[in-house]
Order: sequence, then C-alpha cells, then structure tokens
Amino acid sequence: MKIVIPELKNPTIQEAIKNFPEVEFLPADSLEQATEILNNGEADSILSGLDYSSRDVLVAMKDHLPLKSTYFSSSFICQKGDKIYALADGGVNKLPTKEQLYVIVEDTAKTYLAYTGNQPKIAMLSYSTNGSGGKNPDLEKIHFVIDQIRTHYPDWLIDGEMQLDAAIIPEISNKKFPDSMIKGDANILITPDLNSGNLLYKAMERFGGFTIAGPMIQGFSYPLADLSRGSTAADVTLTLKTLIKQIERNS
Repeated sequence: MKIVIPELKNPTIQEAIKNFPEVEFLPADSLEQATEILNNGEADSILSGLDYSSRDVLVAMKDHLPLKSTYFSSSFICQKGDKIYALADGGVNKLPTKEQLYVIVEDTAKTYLAYTGNQPKIAMLSYSTNGSGGKNPDLEKIHFVIDQIRTHYPDWLIDGEMQLDAAIIPEISNKKFPDSMIKGDANILITPDLNSGNLLYKAMERFGGFTIAGPMIQGFSYPLADLSRGSTAADVTLTLKTLIKQIERNS
C-alpha cells in the first residue's frame, strides 16, 4: 500500500506515519505531481492539506483526478473513545441542491461503513424536528433525500429532519420524535449546508474533545483526504486509518 503526501517532511506528518510501518509513504513536490503519481498507478491515495489550503487541494483533485460519483463532497470521521460519528458536508458544498445532498449522504454512509463496518444510522440535521419548524424549501430537500435513500438503501436507517439533540440523545428523541427510526442513536450527521457542517465539526473537536479525520474527499475514483491546517498528529493518524480502510475496501 502506497500513499503520496506532498508535505511528507512536515514534523506532524512524520510523527503520525510512525504508526503505519506497513505503508509506504511517497513524497511529491506539488499537489499536481501527487495527482500524477496517483493517476500513473504508483500510489493508492493522496493525503494533503497540512500546508495547503483546502481550496488548493480541492482544485488540484478536481482538475486532475477522475470522478466516480456525480458530485464530489467531504466528510469527517469524528472519534472519541468508542464513539464514532461521520459528519458531512463541512468542507466542500456550500448550499447543496437536493441531488447533491443525496450524493453527500450516499458517499458519507459508504465512508462510515468502510471505517466501522457498522449499519449507517443517518440523521438529517436541521433547526426543525419532525415538522416543528413549519414548511421550508430546505426541509423539502431533506425529505427528498430521505425518500431516495430509503428506496435505494433499505438496510440503512435514515430519518429527519431533526435537531442535533434529537439525533444523538435517546431521551430527547423519545420526547421530540418518538417515531424516529434511529431513536437518538445516529452515527452519521448530515448538515444542511457548509456553514453548519464546518462549525459543527470544529465544535466537536475544540469543545467536545473529538479527534477528527479529514475532511475525507468523496466521489473520486481514489480514496483521498484533505487535512485542516490545524490538524494534530492524532488527527493525521485517524485520517490515515480511515484512508487505509477505504483502500482495503476498494482493493
């Protein structure tokens, strides 16, 4: 297994890769060279972003790597002890259409499955829980996605719209959304836009004490990951664990 990292000499990267003696890590002089290495079959994945902006990373991937989904998106794996959530989209899509939101849910559930092997329990997050916020075009998008996911992936559990507390706390779910399929036990959190997704993942990291993998870049023909420029060695380690699981799943 080979992963190309343009920032391979970065001390944070060097600390993290010590945990993976079985993986060969390749340098690259630029993001563009990293994509060339990947397209030439000389590596299985790219990890970058510690010294590059997310915009630079995403533009290089979009311009040089093939897509397998209709759209590309991002998700985060958020882990604290045995508690693991996938969260999307906090890195790519500013105001997703209903079609984009569907692909975000589909690819995020697959990212979560590759890392954990557990049944996806997807909460479509909102300011509203089960109609309490009235009618709104944003809520119509959510219900479109729920109907489509239930049709195409009947083994996945998905529900919404719902507030965060109803998604992750059974007692509150029972009070606010007693008929919910996930009953306050969501493991995948889908936010309605980039603002809320980005704020939520950083709050989970900085206030909640979660280690964060990613953003994992979804929708391309290869497993890919960006990094926040504030990522710690623990974040990089978790990101590499997630990438490796995806590479193994694709092989």
